[in-house]
Amino acid sequence: MDETQRLAERFEEHRDHLRSVAYRMLGSQAEVDDAVQEAWLRLSRIDAGEIENLGGWLTTVTARVCLNMLRARRSRPEDAVDVIQLPDPQVSPPDDEAAQADAVGLALMVVLDAMAPAERLAFVLHDMFAVPFEEIAPIVERTPAATRQLASRGRRRVRSADLPTPERDLARQRRVVDAFFRAARGGEFDALVAILDPDVVLRADAGAWRPALSVVVHGASEVAGQAVRFSVPHAELQPVLVNGAAGVVVTVRGRPFSIMGFTVSGNQIVAIDALADPERVATCLATAKGG
Repeated sequence: MDETQRLAERFEEHRDHLRSVAYRMLGSQAEVDDAVQEAWLRLSRIDAGEIENLGGWLTTVTARVCLNMLRARRSRPEDAVDVIQLPDPQVSPPDDEAAQADAVGLALMVVLDAMAPAERLAFVLHDMFAVPFEEIAPIVERTPAATRQLASRGRRRVRSADLPTPERDLARQRRVVDAFFRAARGGEFDALVAILDPDVVLRADAGAWRPALSVVVHGASEVAGQAVRFSVPHAELQPVLVNGAAGVVVTVRGRPFSIMGFTVSGNQIVAIDALADPERVATCLATAKGG
């Protein structure tokens, strides 16, 4: 085995961790792959023997790449268009316990997307991965004290979002989600309202080519109405985990149409996140199959 192969094997030991960091930073499966690949390229160009802590080095490099990607994303003109865009969901088999343990909810990802790039990096690295502020500070070009303030600001955003506490029992989640689809397909409006939390929120992202279908809907009656109106009787529902919680891949005429994630609290649905952008659905499912 030559040095390149040995280095590649060492890198692979850290790939899952780097993907976790990049996903929380970027929320885009395609960009996650690009960021991790860039980290490998940078590693392959230097003498890795001089790196004392390879995992820490790779985490720092990946975070810096992600920060640059976030800044570039914010500078693109198309990002100024007022179109709802959900973070890419992470899809895994319905019995994947590892995915449950490592999951970050889509509702939290939406909050992360609202943070400024440096704030997001400081919060993600410190609060989610326990990286010391002294190591984060050079990445964001701030003092450790200023970096601590960035993370604190991100923490306040998360607290103020008042995110619901999800039901931990996956079997109960699945029963509630199944009941939702039975009621939607049967046009049972009252049954749907009973399943939905009074303050439920539906976030639907159909992509830039169908902006009229990209909406945020609040309230049980309004969401129930949407569910009945857009229910497709002949659609096939494949149970999956979406960011570690009960979800489905909706297939119409043999083609994946959407990925739907549900946040269940107790016996009610408090949030529904639906991605129906064809390209991103395909990317998320390809990533799931490859991972």
